[in-house]
Formats: sequence, structure tokens, C-alpha cells
Amino acid sequence: MQSRSPAQAYALVFGIVLVAVGILGFFYESSFSTGDDIPAEGLLGIFDVNGWHNVVHIASGLVGLALSGSWSSARLYALGFGAVYTVVAIWGFVIGDGEVILDLIPVNTEDNVLHALIAAAGLGAGMATPSTQAPTTASA
Repeated sequence: MQSRSPAQAYALVFGIVLVAVGILGFFYESSFSTGDDIPAEGLLGIFDVNGWHNVVHIASGLVGLALSGSWSSARLYALGFGAVYTVVAIWGFVIGDGEVILDLIPVNTEDNVLHALIAAAGLGAGMATPSTQAPTTASA
């Protein structure tokens, strides 16, 4: 049995966490409002969420879970997810605390810090995973 690459571990762990957070988020706020009418509620009293934010978490988590079994796909997920979350974190810091990305996704400073950490972990896991898997020397 081969061990998981850092990218596979990242895709699996963040896949599970994001799906769970997305589902949990619906218990805090399930509104799909847009624009300035978005009622953002604090998930665990900290992170702003709404229905759209929850769907993004669930969808990105499911993609991570689906790609976690493949060396190269998990690496692509980690690097791609890291890049996207870098943009989201920067965007959130630029627009400020308590604002809305694309008139859909509410973010606050805590969200932005978490997005930056998720991005750093993804980029780190992706870069720590070689582009091709090392050949195995085990005999059957």
C-alpha cells in the first residue's frame, strides 16, 4: 500500500472539513439573498456565511474528495485551490470586513485570514508533491 502524497492528504482533509462546514453553515444561515440584502450569520460565532457560501464550501470539498485518490489530480487540486483561495483572501482583505464578494459571498476578517491559511496549505501541499509519483520497488 502506497502512502498518500501531501496533496492527497490536503485534498482529503480539506474535502471532509469543507463539506462538513458547508452543511453546518446551513444551520446558521441558509438564505440565498444577493447584494446588500445578504444576512450573514457567524458560523460558530466567527465566520460569516450564507447559503451561497455554504454551497461553495460543499462543492469545493466534494471536488477535493473526488480528486484525493489520484496523485496528479490531488496535486492539481491543491495548487489550483491554493491559487483560488489566495485570490479570494486578497479580494476579501481589499474590500474589507463585513463586505460581500460578487454580491453573493459574505466575508469578514476572520474568513479572510482562514482563506489565506487554506491557500498557503494548498500551495505548500501542491509544491511538496512531485509532479510524478515515484516508482514503487515493492514486489507482489
